[in-house]
Amino acid sequence: MIYSMTGYGKASARVGSRRYMAEIRSLNGKQLDLSVRMPSAFRAKEMELRKHLGTTIGRGKCDLSLHYIVEGAEPRELNKLLIEAYVTELGELAAGQGFPEKDNALLAMAMRMPDVIQQANDDIDEAEWKAIAALIDEAVDQFIQFRKEEGKSLEADFNKRIRNIQSFKDTVEPLLKARVQRIRDRIQSNFNELHDKGRLDENRFEQEMLFYMEKLDVSEELVRLSAHCEHFLDVLAQAPGQGKKLGFITQEIGREINTLGSKANDAEMQRVVVQMKDELEKIKEQILNAL
Repeated sequence: MIYSMTGYGKASARVGSRRYMAEIRSLNGKQLDLSVRMPSAFRAKEMELRKHLGTTIGRGKCDLSLHYIVEGAEPRELNKLLIEAYVTELGELAAGQGFPEKDNALLAMAMRMPDVIQQANDDIDEAEWKAIAALIDEAVDQFIQFRKEEGKSLEADFNKRIRNIQSFKDTVEPLLKARVQRIRDRIQSNFNELHDKGRLDENRFEQEMLFYMEKLDVSEELVRLSAHCEHFLDVLAQAPGQGKKLGFITQEIGREINTLGSKANDAEMQRVVVQMKDELEKIKEQILNAL
């Protein structure tokens, strides 16, 4: 089967006094383009996390977001050095402007400044990280399941359109025999209008007809087209991760259909070729989203 490159997964869990939320989403892309947003305390684990996700995601433009909200009391402490610096600078600013210095007022202002209250310990231990890693894996499992479900729709659409191309190919084959007789009759009619019928060398005429029809022969193209369509369906049934290979096979199918069109020399065949091209273009649009 095939997976879509579009995916989404989300999971949350409480770890200590915090509720962590992991969210992962992806869109199609030629290579893996992974963006990770997480609290700075976990940056030491980022490379380990990227390596793990890289083998799981495969490819696509992917974003992972990890954040938390505090649901309980956490130990905090005053950043005394920063508070003293704020008080000193505020005092100097007040003196420079001729305002009276009031220590309590300066302290109250300093306490409203950024980062004066901080976590007592913002480090994360291995037990906490293990719980968070399990949370991320849960989000990734949902993400993969989303890709799988989207892939089922893609697979059904690819099967349908390849079968349509095969059906159109089968429609072409009986048209080929009628085309030969039509071309033969038209050439002979034109020849008879320009020359005395009695001077027509039937053997030479047959040789020229054979030479002309060989140039318009599409039997090899039809055989290759059939083989490429079967190959596409075989690869489609393989394990996920064959999107690029399916893209290459689609190019080969397109070459054979284009050659059919250039050699058709028949209105009915051209209409069938246009229908095949239409189906192939719809495959090409969706193949970009196949993992």
